[in-house]
Amino acid sequence: MVAKIKSGKSLINALNYNENKVRKGHARFIGASGYAKDLEKLSFHDKLLRLTDLASRNQLTKTNALHVSLNFSPGEKLDVPALNAIADRYMQKIGFGDQPYLIYRHEDAGHPHIHILATNIQPDGRRISMHNIGKQRSEPARKAIEIEFGLVQAEGQQQVVSLEKEAALKPLSYGEDETKKALSGVVSRVIRDYKFTSLPEFNAILGSFNVLADRGSKASVMYQQNGLRYWVTDSRGAKMGVPVKASALPKKPTIRLLEKRFQLNELLRRPFREQLKSKIDQASFPSDSLSRFEKELHQKNIRIIIRKNTEGRVYGLTFIDEVNKVVFNGSDLGKKYSAAAIIQQFGDQQRAANTQQAGHDQLWHIKEVADSSHVGQGKTLLEELLSATAQQETVPYPLRKKKKRRHLNL
Repeated sequence: MVAKIKSGKSLINALNYNENKVRKGHARFIGASGYAKDLEKLSFHDKLLRLTDLASRNQLTKTNALHVSLNFSPGEKLDVPALNAIADRYMQKIGFGDQPYLIYRHEDAGHPHIHILATNIQPDGRRISMHNIGKQRSEPARKAIEIEFGLVQAEGQQQVVSLEKEAALKPLSYGEDETKKALSGVVSRVIRDYKFTSLPEFNAILGSFNVLADRGSKASVMYQQNGLRYWVTDSRGAKMGVPVKASALPKKPTIRLLEKRFQLNELLRRPFREQLKSKIDQASFPSDSLSRFEKELHQKNIRIIIRKNTEGRVYGLTFIDEVNKVVFNGSDLGKKYSAAAIIQQFGDQQRAANTQQAGHDQLWHIKEVADSSHVGQGKTLLEELLSATAQQETVPYPLRKKKKRRHLNL
């Protein structure tokens, strides 16, 4: 079992996070402690009021929310009673057994896990210290519970990594996701996982998740001051709602931070350059059009971003290797991988195909005309053209007119 603890200043945000998961069918509300009503009768207001009522008894403490996730091995099949029992024992061992708390089972990852929400303000207004709670209280509790309930022990880096595998990123949907939190999740994962070396390459990846990193026009004050903001977009790339400043996101993915990543990624992506070129060569060999080329690349786990101007003319290609998480502009791979070269390649192939088809069509046209035109003794025009030259009637040798010999007078 792996335990993750987050302390925060907003109980309503933590509750909203879990309740939104429930509404979308990605989680279930499975347990509660310290509430008078039965589970099925607890409304959102009931859940929140019980926690905020306690929190209001200590106005000096700003960090008053405890949000814990307990993560189990993918192979462990734990039913609701077992999950609730584990949650209860864990909260007792970390000193929160007498506090009201809510338990949610999340179902949006490859491993079973639960979230527990509580406040650290007690009925008498005193706070439960959360300083160094992970090392001093959570770790001993985790180890004891693994033994008590016969759980897979999370010792060793490989087990921890397997338990903490994250769900695959999905495109954001404006209005359905909490904008700031959703943007932060996508941006931080892309920065962490992908190797890109410029803002356009960064946006090529973000665009797949309906996100845009925007510096504004070069004449704008924001651009001049190295500002950056993030937008949620629709599937066509149109901006939706209100942007969020980079400095307002938790990990502050500003231009300065990105520029450091650009330099680092330039080195990190180099080992994958030749491998990507080889895959592109294999995909372009059977392809006779850009659309087929795109399908061939997709089968090799490579996405191609086609950049067009307002007139619809292709001016740039970006290749994203989803296996190695590297991004290259076509021109960075070499001249033959630039947009102009690849478009010309498919254009030449298309023209050759058109010429061949035209010759084929012309031959059949001649045949059709020939078949419909009859000459001579029932022969068609085509047969006449393809047959040996017709024999003309010969003149007997004795009757041939003799040519006069001309003498040269000297």
